Amino acid sequence: MLKLNSAWRFDSPGPIADGVSAEFSKLIGKVASQGDSRQLILEHYKRYFAGAAGTTSSWSSSTGWAETDLEGYMSDAAANGPLFIEAFYDACESLGRTHSELAVPNVDLINRILAKCNAGYQILPPDLLSQNGQGAIQVAAEPLSFDQQALEIIQKSLKQSEQLLSEGRDRQAVQEILWLLETVSTAFHGLDTGAGTVQGKYFNKIAEELRKHHKGKILDQVLAWVTTLHGYVSSPTGGGIRHGTDLRTGLVVQPNEARLFCNLIRSYISYLMAEHARLSKN
Repeated sequence: MLKLNSAWRFDSPGPIADGVSAEFSKLIGKVASQGDSRQLILEHYKRYFAGAAGTTSSWSSSTGWAETDLEGYMSDAAANGPLFIEAFYDACESLGRTHSELAVPNVDLINRILAKCNAGYQILPPDLLSQNGQGAIQVAAEPLSFDQQALEIIQKSLKQSEQLLSEGRDRQAVQEILWLLETVSTAFHGLDTGAGTVQGKYFNKIAEELRKHHKGKILDQVLAWVTTLHGYVSSPTGGGIRHGTDLRTGLVVQPNEARLFCNLIRSYISYLMAEHARLSKN
């Protein structure tokens, strides 16, 4: 069984997000299409969703009625998002253990659906985690100093990083957002800041020059923080993201740490994009 906040069992934090129930129903249909045991599989899922709805299920008189009854239990269970997710996940896990000949949805597929539907939850076995209150820092969609092609690259990378986080691929998520930070910084190459033109072509050199041109100003301090974070996350004995991790002393990035790194870097990216627009205008 998934572990989740016990308070959610009696006080729903909200219904399941639109689209999740339909996606899960499709998956159940695909599982049930395997072999000659369609009703048996539907009855299996019925028990779990009935439990999530606070009731019990009985054997339906036919496969057709089993499908109808399952839809009813899923509809009732949908009032409580976490229990709905738990019911589907636990049903899949149990079915996979008792019927190894059947292919069932795995946690990566379930998380992709939850992310696509913005459900606000992520499964990191054995836990079901809420992403409410720790969602992604928003980055301005249309900074005036960036052309359409650059905007598409930025938004695609932001979305990819968030998708990787939702799938529990934490190192890859931080790696993607770190790449985007370095990519956005290249926009400053050749920019006249009013105190000199930025000649550097790579993140560290660009940050160094920008700091020199804005000594004592907020941009100077922000870039000091960004450079420190970039160095730590990249280091084999730090985050171990960019240059590999030290197999003896390196640390594996945990989900909450990955979310922290991603949100910090996203906020810095947002700030740098705004600064680029300001400096370009000046």
